[in-house]
Amino acid sequence: MAAKFSEDDFSCPVCCEIFKDPVLLRCSHSVCKVCLQQFWRVKGSTDCPVCRRKLPMEKPPINLALKNLCETFLQESIQGSSVFETVCSLHSEKLKLFCLDDHQPVCLVCRDSKKHTNHKFCPIDEAVTDCKEKLKTALKPLQDKLKNLKDCKLNWSQTAEHIKIQAQHTEHQIKKEFEKLHKFLRDEEAARISALREEEEQKSQMMKEKIKKLNRDMSSLSNTIRTIEEEMKAEDISFLQNHKATVKKTLCTLQHPKELSGALIHVAKHLANLKFRVWEKMQDIVHYTPVTLDPNTINSKLRVSDDLTSVRVGDEEQKLPDNPERFDEYCSILGSEAFNSGTHCWDVEVGNSKDWYVGVMTESAQRKGTVFSRSGVWYVWYYGDIYRACAAPHEDIDLSITQNLQRIRLKLDWERGKLSFSDPLTNTHIHTFKHTFTEKLLPFFSIWYKDYDLKILSVQCSIRVNHIS
Repeated sequence: MAAKFSEDDFSCPVCCEIFKDPVLLRCSHSVCKVCLQQFWRVKGSTDCPVCRRKLPMEKPPINLALKNLCETFLQESIQGSSVFETVCSLHSEKLKLFCLDDHQPVCLVCRDSKKHTNHKFCPIDEAVTDCKEKLKTALKPLQDKLKNLKDCKLNWSQTAEHIKIQAQHTEHQIKKEFEKLHKFLRDEEAARISALREEEEQKSQMMKEKIKKLNRDMSSLSNTIRTIEEEMKAEDISFLQNHKATVKKTLCTLQHPKELSGALIHVAKHLANLKFRVWEKMQDIVHYTPVTLDPNTINSKLRVSDDLTSVRVGDEEQKLPDNPERFDEYCSILGSEAFNSGTHCWDVEVGNSKDWYVGVMTESAQRKGTVFSRSGVWYVWYYGDIYRACAAPHEDIDLSITQNLQRIRLKLDWERGKLSFSDPLTNTHIHTFKHTFTEKLLPFFSIWYKDYDLKILSVQCSIRVNHIS
């Protein structure tokens, strides 16, 4: 068997080792049972590992013939190698000792030969034990590295799947937001066409009535003219006898129609600066939020709203990739835009939440593990009816706040190194941090209790026209 076949003939195409419990697939390829299950789990579909053909979701049968051939091949290989290994190739004596200097098995004759003079020896079984222990020690870093690579591969596979989910959800939200704009434009178009139709109907009706009256006047005047013309054809005596009455008929009391002013459609009212007027009116449905949240930083226990303006504790933990930007222990999330210049201001509605943190964090600050004990984060927090301020890793500062905050305003002046907190409802100052900032800062939020959320409030926006001076 060993002379006719090579090890490649009995190797699994996935693990490249001799088949263990080979299964036969519909496409006629064979792989190890464990290899197939692992491949399907990582791939997420029932493809053949060799030809990538889609296979039905069923348990493939064991390839008994191949399994038996592999077992026979292994037995013959072991027998052939054992004969080779247990007998000295030089003296045909049994290998009983291990040369510690040359690191090879030797027989008793080899031990007494000049080649091994002054060498140290130990029994084969002791050498095997020692070598295996050393290999185990040397193998441990490789096993750890393999485990790390497998964990990394699993995380990256989850990341790749999460990218697809993110893309689908984001596309859905884009379409949803544009549909709102489309609906507004359709409604606005319909309203403006309706106003045009109404003006058209009113002015058309007015013209119909005026033309109708004009027709009546023309008919009356035509009858008068016709009567006078008939009387003018009468005999002379008769004509003269009726002349006085005929003359009276020529005295027309009808007034000349007045010129119609404003009768035409007010085209300018409907078309002048149309796009601008519609854009101006869109302020009613378009909102601007100075800070939005970054879902790639969110802790798996939290949920962020579709418009990225509010965050709350979810009912159950999400399965999210463990990317470097994400908080793993603390129920926190960061803003999507970093600031390294200028002045920025945003309001956060904390409502009746029982445990919250709001502030800023440096872009390089660690997000894994205990966040609040490390430098690079400045925040105000509330828990147990007590308000405190902290610039980690320094001690907390108790704040004198007599009534519960519903909103909190943060104002960052990066150049001047000031981060101020205030109550926008009462215009009351709360606390100010002073620090020389040297890197980008991200808005920071944390919430711990269910049934509450932190919401970043939108600001009023307006359209301004710059008139030519």
